[in-house]
Amino acid sequence: MARRFRISSRNLRSLLLAIAVVAVGPGFADSQAHAAASGPFLAHQALYELSLVKSRRSTSINSARGRILYNFSGSACEGYTSEFRQVSALDSGEGKVTLSDLRSTSWEDGAGNSYRFKIDARMNDIDSSSVDGIAERAGDHITVKLKQPVSKTFTLDGSTVFPTEQIQRIIAAAREGKSMLELMVYDGSDDGEKVYNTLSVIGQAIPGDRATAAPDPSTANDAMKSLTRWPVTVSYYDRDAKAKDGEQTPVYAMSFELYENGVSRALVLDYNDFVISGALGKFDIRDTKPCK
Repeated sequence: MARRFRISSRNLRSLLLAIAVVAVGPGFADSQAHAAASGPFLAHQALYELSLVKSRRSTSINSARGRILYNFSGSACEGYTSEFRQVSALDSGEGKVTLSDLRSTSWEDGAGNSYRFKIDARMNDIDSSSVDGIAERAGDHITVKLKQPVSKTFTLDGSTVFPTEQIQRIIAAAREGKSMLELMVYDGSDDGEKVYNTLSVIGQAIPGDRATAAPDPSTANDAMKSLTRWPVTVSYYDRDAKAKDGEQTPVYAMSFELYENGVSRALVLDYNDFVISGALGKFDIRDTKPCK
C-alpha cells in the first residue's frame, strides 16, 4: 500500500500545477503573442476538499480524504510565489490508514527563465523526503542544481517549460481556440530529475454567465462571475518509458476548469489505480501590488 501512495506523494507538483494561479508579463521569449493574450492574474488563497472518486484494477482503497491549502502571490515583475500544503489520509481497506503531510514552496520569475522549488513529504510521521533545487534557463538549455535529495547538477533541453509557463501557454492556446497543446515540463517532482511529456486537451469555452451544476465559492464570487473558463485535461507521460503496442499510457492525468485569470476549480486527479476529486471549499482574493 505504501508503494501505491508514494505515487501521490511523488506527483505533489501535479496537484500544485492543477490549482496554480499564474500571472504573465511581456518577458516570455517564445512569442509576444502569448503575452498579449494574457492579462493580470489573481492572487488568492484557496482551500480544496479531497475525496475518493473511484479505485481501479486490484487496488483496494476504501476512502481518501484530505485538504489542500494554497496561497499564491506575486506579479510579472517580481515573480510568482506559491505555498502549498496537502494533508490527507488514504484507507487501504486492510485496516491501515496512510497519513501524509506534503508541503511545497516555489518561485518562478515572470519570464519563465528561473525556477526555485522545495518539496517536503512526510508519511505516517516516519518516512520523510525532501527535494530542493533551482533551475535556470540559458540559451538552448536549462541548468538544474539540486541540493536535495543529493547534490547534483545536470542540464535539460531548452524547450522544456516550468509550471507557470505551462499554465500560461494553456491559457494562451485556449484564447486562440486551440484544442491541443504538447509541452515538455520540468516541475521538480520525483527526485528532482524527472521531465514529463504532457498533452493538454482544451474544451470549448464556458462563458461566465452560464450556470453550473456544482457551484462553489469561485462561481459565486463577484470578481469571477464574468470570466471565461475552459475545461482542460492534462496527461503526463514518462519521457524515459517506451510505448507498448505503439501507445503509451500516461503516468497520471488531471482535469479541471481553468479561468482566464488562472484560477482552477473542479479538480479531478487520475493516478490510474485511483481517482481523487478536489472541490473548492473556500476562496479568498488577496491584494496584489501592480508592476511599476
